[in-house]
Amino acid sequence: MKSKFIIVTGGVLSSLGKGLAAASIGALLESRGLSVTLQKLDPYINVDPGTMNPFQHGEVFVTDDGAETDLDLGHYERYTHAKLGQKNNFTSGSIYYSVITKERRGDYLGGTVQVIPHITDEIKQNILAVADDVDVAIIEIGGTVGDIESLPFLEAIRQLRLDVGRQSVIYIHVTLVPFVRASGEIKTKPTQHSVATLRGIGIQPDVLLCRTEKPLDDDLKRKISLFCNVEPADVITAIDVDTIYEVPLNFHGEGLDERIVEKLNIWTRAPRLDAWRELIQRIKNPKDEVSIGIIGKYVDLQESYKSLNEALSHGGIPIESKVNLVFVDAEAVERDGPEKYLAELDGTLVPGGFGSRGVEGKILAVRYAREKKVPYFGICLGMQMAVIEYARNVLGLEGAHSTEHDLDTPHPVIYLMKEWFDYRTKRVEVRDEGSDLGGTMRLGAYPCRILNGTRAFEAYQQEEIFERHRHRYEFNNQYRESMAGQGMIFSGVSPDGQLVEIVELEDHPWFLGCQFHPEFKSRPMEPHPLFKAFIRAAWEYKKGKDRGAASS
Repeated sequence: MKSKFIIVTGGVLSSLGKGLAAASIGALLESRGLSVTLQKLDPYINVDPGTMNPFQHGEVFVTDDGAETDLDLGHYERYTHAKLGQKNNFTSGSIYYSVITKERRGDYLGGTVQVIPHITDEIKQNILAVADDVDVAIIEIGGTVGDIESLPFLEAIRQLRLDVGRQSVIYIHVTLVPFVRASGEIKTKPTQHSVATLRGIGIQPDVLLCRTEKPLDDDLKRKISLFCNVEPADVITAIDVDTIYEVPLNFHGEGLDERIVEKLNIWTRAPRLDAWRELIQRIKNPKDEVSIGIIGKYVDLQESYKSLNEALSHGGIPIESKVNLVFVDAEAVERDGPEKYLAELDGTLVPGGFGSRGVEGKILAVRYAREKKVPYFGICLGMQMAVIEYARNVLGLEGAHSTEHDLDTPHPVIYLMKEWFDYRTKRVEVRDEGSDLGGTMRLGAYPCRILNGTRAFEAYQQEEIFERHRHRYEFNNQYRESMAGQGMIFSGVSPDGQLVEIVELEDHPWFLGCQFHPEFKSRPMEPHPLFKAFIRAAWEYKKGKDRGAASS
């Protein structure tokens, strides 16, 4: 069977959940035995989101092959078994960059380069390339129908149906059907306008996913069907849910997967959704709860930590515990001290990040967790903060810091390693402060050897792992011996022993920092080993507090 294509577009406004919808469709098709891949096409001019402010764009998701991508690829990987990489996320910037490079090289033989056909052909080539070895490719178009930036992508997907055949492409449009509380009515006009805009550029949606906080009755579905030129059965209620992992089951209940395979003329087995039902049962009926403090500088926009938030919640599933996330501004910790914000928490986590703002507050949070024996998990920058805190307050190295934040520090325990062996490219990489921002990064999956008998080994139960990185600065090996002599364990290092990947403390119930980002590989049905271990440690810490309070 040649590949089929599902194109997901969005209308009315942004943040309606196109990414979750695409991921949920992928999950449903996999449950029917089909292989899927997913691709996100973003309309902004940035070549990738790697240098974009998280306040504007949310989290940057990283794949095994080192692609810095849109956060929706995180949803795709969490909901499906698709292996995603560089070819699964393109932007207007990357498309135009490729076309301009070809023009400069003379590929167009002196012809006039235009949006149609050159830009649209480039888009279509990238869509077709991602679908080589799967049954169904799900393509999400970023932005909102009507945005000027999206027009080349919409024109390309209009042409795609002509190129590959009508039964090989369907269009699914995510739109808003708002409930107006003042009048007590559900309004369909925004959806009508959105579909009219889409039809005006030559695309008739096959299925409508109607985001709503109230169920759509048959009369409303018939009204939408009439004005939007779709069958009533193709008007799908995409109702608000308690947990995002309910979405596939809700879509199945509305008959979405059945409509998709019928329209694409695919024969499949009956869907197998027992694992999803069991997952929802565990999430919605927890037997306990723990509270985890996330000490960061992007706490006003939780989309900045999307994969992290999900990985923490995954960690509670095996012990049937709800994980309450408490976001704490690192600058507030620096101003007021850690006790005010951390005393009632069961665990503390310092996530990755860039820049100097809030660094001292994060270091104070690390010290509090270390001295009070509260479970601590440091990720990327969070590991570096743990190393700096230990150097200052255990080794007595006054002014110890990272050269990212203080170039004149007398003790650069974290620094920019000038040369290192890249296990992905199989060559020695050279970098310095003058290199391009992206060029100084260690990106993607790298091997790590785990020391037996450590917390890390207890979590992973294996000697070698591969984890995804996104950082510039490394542990300075000049300080390894002195830190090891004072109780810091280097439980994970690169195969050549040069790059420190995991540190932990021997005299602490659970204190671990890792240079990589384990949240990118956590799945709801396969929680990441470190998150499972951290949440269990927080749960045990809470039980200890409760027993202490009861005995007193």
